[in-house]
Amino acid sequence: MNLPLLALAIAAFGIGTTEFVILGLLPEVAGDLSVSIPAVGMLVSAYALGVAVGGPLLAVATAHWPRKTTLTWLMVLFIIGNVGCALAPSYAWLMVARVVTSFCHAAFFGIGAVVAASVVEPHKRAQAMALMFTGLTLANVLGVPLGTLLGQHLGWRSTFWAVVVIGVLAVAAVVRWVPHLRHQISGSALGEFRVLRIRQVWLALAVSVLASTSMFTLLTYITPILRDVTGVSPQNVSGVLLLCGVGLTIGNLLGGRLADWKLLPSLMGIFAVLAGVLAAFSFTSGWLWPAIATVVVWGMVSFAAGTPLQARVVSQAGDAPSLASTLNIGAFNLGNAIGAWLGGAVITAGWSLQAIPLVAAAVTLSALALTAYIAWLDRQPAHKRPCWPTARRSDGPALQRPPGHRPRPAYPAGLFFAFARIGLSPIRLPRCVA
Repeated sequence: MNLPLLALAIAAFGIGTTEFVILGLLPEVAGDLSVSIPAVGMLVSAYALGVAVGGPLLAVATAHWPRKTTLTWLMVLFIIGNVGCALAPSYAWLMVARVVTSFCHAAFFGIGAVVAASVVEPHKRAQAMALMFTGLTLANVLGVPLGTLLGQHLGWRSTFWAVVVIGVLAVAAVVRWVPHLRHQISGSALGEFRVLRIRQVWLALAVSVLASTSMFTLLTYITPILRDVTGVSPQNVSGVLLLCGVGLTIGNLLGGRLADWKLLPSLMGIFAVLAGVLAAFSFTSGWLWPAIATVVVWGMVSFAAGTPLQARVVSQAGDAPSLASTLNIGAFNLGNAIGAWLGGAVITAGWSLQAIPLVAAAVTLSALALTAYIAWLDRQPAHKRPCWPTARRSDGPALQRPPGHRPRPAYPAGLFFAFARIGLSPIRLPRCVA
């Protein structure tokens, strides 16, 4: 067993649990703090905002730290935030504590993904990332249900104390098992910001947003669909979601293997299959067993895209993988918010619940199209044609320029700038040789 990956997975389990367990404790928190349930729901939005904003800021601020040190202190911040949640005497206190906790989320997963890729052989890097993210999937499968059950029986504060214990175990595991990696100290803050100049990074982030939007468009409203369309009893919905969680875990591990095999072709295949599964669910949702089978397959295929997307961002980031990886976690969270809004907009517009999978399928097709465009860009050769021939003949001297001749590009400049303007080719001017 790879102990550094186990340490990262333990931390991921704790972070994933604390993010989503609040959803199962809304009535308990609202009653104890004398606020409305919608007000408690804002704790989820505040957490997501903290992930999107605080994560990149922390990644940049700690750019010059050794990555093991950064991971350790991020988990200490996680513990402090959850202790604040457990002791919160008021709603405002709880809100601040949740935001503090969220700051470590994106930064830990972003930097942790880089560390995970560093402790294995190059051909297993995506699989290593997937193993770390297995902690996140298990948080949804086990951590959230058990945390909800604990909070319902012993009070919602007990759940946060349990998460604190997980955080302490994670700190101990990181300190004990994660290597120092002295040769992999991140660069300066300004160096990290250079990643924002890389177009392929931005395109990969856009795909991550679309993939997450597709997933959460359906996931947010999967319970009402199962209850009102499929006819699953409220008592059995959790069982179906547990099976879906098993699919998520399998898909996460499968995605890692596919990314190490052929990243972009695998992503396009995943999105193509996912769009088909979502379209199918719009019809199978009316029958019990076909609906359950479709949900399990959907969970598996949907989560298979996560690791390849993370690996793609890291591979394109050059000398700033930590910030790029962290930004990708923020992109996933942005997609979460957009997906929840989009699913709600479908219902508000008067469409049936069965229309939600079709809308998610349309978003998935958008992700597929953008991934295909990225793959097309990767196949384009670098334009390094000489402006004037310099090849040497075997039986004579090098070709010489005529006096007063000015080199011309290998293709019409007007055509180049036309394509550059509409974004169909990298903005690279041809180099003149000789």
